[in-house]
Amino acid sequence: MKKSIRRNTTTDKSVTENEEKKTKEETLSVGYFQLFRFATCKDTLMMLAGSLCAVIHGAATPLMLLVYSRMTNTFVAYEIEVQTLKDENTTCSNNTIYWKNGSVYETAGNDSVYCGVDIEAQMTMFAYYYVGIGIGVLFVSYFQIVLWMSAAARQTYQMRKTYFKKIMQMEIGWFDCNSVGELNTRMSDDINKISNAIAEQVSIFIERMSTFVFGFLVGFIGGWKLTLVVIAVSPLIGIAAGLMAMAVARLTGRELASYAKAGAVADEVLLSMRTVAAFGGEAKEAERYDRNLEEAQIWGVKKGTILGVFQGYLWCIIFLCFALAFWYGSKLVIDTKELSPGTLIQVFFGILMAAINLGEASPCLEIFAFGRAAAKNIFDTIDRDSEIDCFSEDGHKLNRVKGDIEFHNVTFYYPSRPEVKILNDLSMQVKAGETTAFVGPSGSGKSTTIQLIQRFYDPKEGMVTLDGHDIRTLNLQWLRSLIGIVEQEPALFATTIADNIQFGRPGVTMEDIVQAAKEANAYNFIMELPQKFDTLVGEGGGQLSGGQKQRIAIARALIRNPRILLLDMATSALDNESEAVVQKALDKVCTGRTTISIAHRLSTIKNADVIIGFEHGQAVEKGTQRELIERQGVYFTLVTLQNQGTSNTNKDALEEDFKARSRTSSGRGSVRLRSQSKLSTGTLSDSIPMISDKLFSTEKTCEDDAKEIVEPAPVSRILKYNRPEWPYMLLGSLGAAFNGCINPVYAVLFSQILGTFSISDLNEQRKQINGICILFCIVAVISFFAQFLQGYAFAKSGERLTRRLRKKGFQAMLRQEIGWFDDPINSPGALTTRLATDASMVQGATGTQIGMIVNSLTSIGASFIIAFYFSWKLTFVILCFLPLIGLCGVFQAKMLTGFANDDKKAMEAAGRVSSESLFNIRTIAGLAKEGSFVESYQQKLVLPYKSERKRANIYGLCFSFSQCVLFMAYAASFRYGGHLVSSEGLQYMMVFRVITAVVTSGRALGRASSFTPDYAKAKIAAARLFRLLDRVPKISHTDGEKWDDFRGEIEFLNCNFTYPTRPDAQVLNGLVVSVKPGQTLAFVGNSGCGKSTSVQLLERFYDPTEGKVLIDGRPSHKVNVPFLRSQIGIVSQEPVLFDCSVAENIQYGDNSCSVSMDAVVEAAKKAHLHDYVMTLPDKYETQVGAQGSQMSRGQKQRIAIARAIVRNPKILLLDEATSALDTESEQIVQSALDEARKGRTCITIAHRLSTIRNADIIAVMSNGAVIEQGTHGNLMAKRGAYYELVKTGAPIS
Repeated sequence: MKKSIRRNTTTDKSVTENEEKKTKEETLSVGYFQLFRFATCKDTLMMLAGSLCAVIHGAATPLMLLVYSRMTNTFVAYEIEVQTLKDENTTCSNNTIYWKNGSVYETAGNDSVYCGVDIEAQMTMFAYYYVGIGIGVLFVSYFQIVLWMSAAARQTYQMRKTYFKKIMQMEIGWFDCNSVGELNTRMSDDINKISNAIAEQVSIFIERMSTFVFGFLVGFIGGWKLTLVVIAVSPLIGIAAGLMAMAVARLTGRELASYAKAGAVADEVLLSMRTVAAFGGEAKEAERYDRNLEEAQIWGVKKGTILGVFQGYLWCIIFLCFALAFWYGSKLVIDTKELSPGTLIQVFFGILMAAINLGEASPCLEIFAFGRAAAKNIFDTIDRDSEIDCFSEDGHKLNRVKGDIEFHNVTFYYPSRPEVKILNDLSMQVKAGETTAFVGPSGSGKSTTIQLIQRFYDPKEGMVTLDGHDIRTLNLQWLRSLIGIVEQEPALFATTIADNIQFGRPGVTMEDIVQAAKEANAYNFIMELPQKFDTLVGEGGGQLSGGQKQRIAIARALIRNPRILLLDMATSALDNESEAVVQKALDKVCTGRTTISIAHRLSTIKNADVIIGFEHGQAVEKGTQRELIERQGVYFTLVTLQNQGTSNTNKDALEEDFKARSRTSSGRGSVRLRSQSKLSTGTLSDSIPMISDKLFSTEKTCEDDAKEIVEPAPVSRILKYNRPEWPYMLLGSLGAAFNGCINPVYAVLFSQILGTFSISDLNEQRKQINGICILFCIVAVISFFAQFLQGYAFAKSGERLTRRLRKKGFQAMLRQEIGWFDDPINSPGALTTRLATDASMVQGATGTQIGMIVNSLTSIGASFIIAFYFSWKLTFVILCFLPLIGLCGVFQAKMLTGFANDDKKAMEAAGRVSSESLFNIRTIAGLAKEGSFVESYQQKLVLPYKSERKRANIYGLCFSFSQCVLFMAYAASFRYGGHLVSSEGLQYMMVFRVITAVVTSGRALGRASSFTPDYAKAKIAAARLFRLLDRVPKISHTDGEKWDDFRGEIEFLNCNFTYPTRPDAQVLNGLVVSVKPGQTLAFVGNSGCGKSTSVQLLERFYDPTEGKVLIDGRPSHKVNVPFLRSQIGIVSQEPVLFDCSVAENIQYGDNSCSVSMDAVVEAAKKAHLHDYVMTLPDKYETQVGAQGSQMSRGQKQRIAIARAIVRNPKILLLDEATSALDTESEQIVQSALDEARKGRTCITIAHRLSTIRNADIIAVMSNGAVIEQGTHGNLMAKRGAYYELVKTGAPIS
């Protein structure tokens, strides 16, 4: 176990240790009755009533035995009478048989023989008994199911609500240590497991246990000696059942853990799909996913094998019991006459029934064990007290807030990396109403202080105070309501622009929203959108450019009217013009508020009242701009670095502005869309759109999707995927066939024993009975091996199929074009859920299911052969009832599949909300909006809850009907059997043989039909999977040409483009631009003018709607995609890193071969990363955390640059590659990039003129077209748009 986790790089070391501890804990599960902790009084009453019904239902079968035993005696007496009267010399008078000469006829045991049995009348009476019991069963079995299922639905509903609320309540540090993907899996799969453990299975378990108890009682009443003998053996059964439950729970826990890890991998990959595609990492990721699946497969096979062994053992013991019981029982009947044949049957069947029901109760125990194992994590979370509880009402609310913030000797490290100190004894003061700027290199702790002010974390030592009060003593919701925050990479929610702004403060009017939008300089661009304020921003704001997202985030902060404003590089994604306006707006709103601004762009902090310089987690200097420059410390170095190189133009201050840290991001789909600041643990884009009422388009697609879903997949195709396992399936089917024949064989042996009681020769009788007992022993041994074989072989083939389908499904997802992922239906959360549930559901049509089906079919086949052979008339009578039993099963399956669709859709809606909330947890916490997301989630749960209640009724009706049909069948068949015995001289032994055979086959049919829901679900799940596997991506990965002398000449010819999810917004409009090999082309232009989009067309994430992109003179859509991407290296503004080590992230640059450590170090040196990495405790083996969350932005950026360098590409794409760096690192990285550009075709997107001044071609873009191009010198001479930009410092972007 240890090894595999170590190998699996998806977890960082500290998490690894936790994992191991966790696995140990996981085996400990929750006590069973704790699963009902969410039951209300009403639920408890419903469950008690349901249990009572189940007990009565369980008692019905043993009760029937009493009737059965009297009936058997009647038959035996009649048979003996008939045999005796065959002798010419006997006659019947006064109900006793006499010889013709008048003496009483006596048997070998000196008994007189009773005669004059009116078999028909007796049988009619028994038939009435049966019908009466049947009607009773009809009612109680209906209520037993309905009450339990309804109660379970209510509790599950409550549990989901509580669990989600609890997660939203957790402090941010908890999210750092728990992967969001795993939490989502828990929310869907684990709660379903708990729900199964507290629903109808419980009533079935109670019913079986009740049959067990009453069976024994009936046995004791009939004959205590025999009962005791049989009971002596039964502990063997009990012990086995207990051991089995334990082993299964333990293995399930391990299997779940491996699947959760695989789920986390899938989640991470699907979120970073663009990065994976750009670096051709699809095969590598599929491998990494498969490694985790392999582990799960091993546990699954072990589980199946253990189940097989125990099942075999149980049946073996049961058959050995038969042998013992019949042998000893026949002694009591023949030798000591303590029992009559009827009571022998009653005792024996009572105990057999008790034993079988005990055996049949064991699968329920398995389900309970699963539920308990799954509940461990969920209840632990529910019981865990959040260290910083956002829903808590405690804490003061100050009447007047001045806004003085002070840090007193604060020391802090992130809970997920306790070994790295972020703040080191930091003391500083931020005065009320002043604007304080924090400056300093990346990773010096600036953003961390902001998180402490918001109380996302509590300091490990020292304290943070507001107006002299320790913020830990203040009310959290109130504290956060005072704070407005604008981050560098803002998270928007997948709803409309108006709703996003409204998240800042509930209950604002539309006027307020418009006002805030105007203040944030967002109003104009919003009004240009087709739906204005009702425009959907897409997943994580993916439909807007970076600058647009930023302005909406600013509007959201402003509408709060906060006392304290935190600006974490708030204007970094804006172009100069908007920045100037927004900066003005911010300056305006800053007045009278305490404002803290973090910026790398010194122009934005010129007007700050106080500047604090940070270094190594300490505030090393403080003062006004002038004071700090005179002091010549941290700030002075930053300023001089930023002003370097501006001396060659005479626009010092202006240029400072440009060079500064501005960044645009047409996030609409650029690689960086899927990325994340250190401040937010989950990817923004990862959230799944909450489909609001306004989202007509997706609503429609959802409906179409549902319509398509309903066509179930043909089983033959599912089996095709199982083809490599055919030897296992053959062996398993053999085992299952043997198991199937065991019941019919038992019917023959049993009736044979009954037959022996009417033999008059005692020795013959004993001899036959001994022979039959030996046969029972042989059957027992065969049964053991057959069960083991069936269990092992099918577990092996089923688990392998699940793994194969998951891997294939995952590969199919990775194959799709990027546009496919833009569709909300294919959001990462929904896809991960689909992978997890569909593949395991398909097992319902193969694997163990095949075993069950073969078992049932052979059982039915063998039974019919026996029955027709011995009495075809009677068989036909019983057959009339079989279709009814069968129909119930079919009807039930049909009803359940109908619900399966609705359920899945309903739960997906809830899953979207949960996913979005968890991924944007920091933003939600900052806005103190946890409550509204909890509410939204709860609303989405109402629908699945209602359909679950509806399902209970239908399931109850079918179940009760199929339960009572059996009693009716007994009534009719024994009544008719009596008629055949009296009128056609059929031997009574044959009546029992035929009835037992057909009823066991009916049982088998019932068993088969109980799997129909799984089977139906499996076919639908398979259809869904196959639809994914069959989908032909619009951009194929296999076809296309490759060539050897790739030069890297690029030409855009009249390219028009609209994003598939927004066909009405034209992004590129006749783009024409070309770049020769080895040249550098720089795009400049406003946010959203199509710069990043052109880069995406080059990467072939999309193909242009009209026009073409030529690469070395060949149209891009004819070029092989992996080949093309292998020639391109990309560094984007918000780079995506994977949750593995630094070295592995750099090696990701070249997935075609394994990259040597020397090459990694070489690339790191070029990207100026090496020295920093060497200061980390684990050097290159340091884990970067999920989405690189353990690294500062500048560090992430440098890793991304090293990753691109390792690739040694012919074309380098720099999408504002240095925008997240501080000035010092930027200078160095910029020179590294200049180095990397040599001899390569390079396309740069930048806001800063300094970074593009020496480009060979500068293309100025506006509204998706190039308006002018040339070198810096040419364009300045031309005195066109570019000249204006440079001269006035107007929007270069």
